[in-house]
Amino acid sequence: MNAVPPRRRDRTRLPAAERRRQILDVTTRLIAERGFWGLSMQDVADGCGLTVPGLLHHVGSKDNLLVAVLELRDAEDHRALAADLGRPIDELPGVVPLPDICLALVRRNAAQPEIVRLFAVLEAESLAPDHPAHDYFQARQDSTIKAMTLLAQAHGVREAEIVARQVMALMDGLQIQWLRDPEGIDLVVTWTAAAKALF
Repeated sequence: MNAVPPRRRDRTRLPAAERRRQILDVTTRLIAERGFWGLSMQDVADGCGLTVPGLLHHVGSKDNLLVAVLELRDAEDHRALAADLGRPIDELPGVVPLPDICLALVRRNAAQPEIVRLFAVLEAESLAPDHPAHDYFQARQDSTIKAMTLLAQAHGVREAEIVARQVMALMDGLQIQWLRDPEGIDLVVTWTAAAKALF
């Protein structure tokens, strides 16, 4: 029986920042497809043309890699949202109405289904207390509710925290439906119709 030859690796040396970005992009795609528990460091290494020790040199551990992916995506979403709304994130409360911010978020998500899938898969998996992203998603939920509550209060919304929780639940729920049927559901149109009733 013939042995399968080892996969040839691309040994191109990339600058550290470029290599790290490549690793995070490959990891994002793989987690979106398989979830964190289905992610192997070997597959990430293969996708980047690295050995597993070479990969670990850049990221330290699988848990560190997961957190780095989540932090990168959050930072990119914040930058994109600020650019779309024409203001820094910390200037949005009291200036941009919550419905406008939500619509900008939905538009951003509609353009990146792979990232939305990544977060949906990880958020569900991280309900297990031993998941490495459990604390991250708990903190993310808390900070999102707090931010939306402040935005709602700044525009005179009554029962602002309840509205913030409804916004988050509606957004997350519609995104799950859209991920299951991307051809049948227009996320932006569906959100806009639902938001009229909510706001």
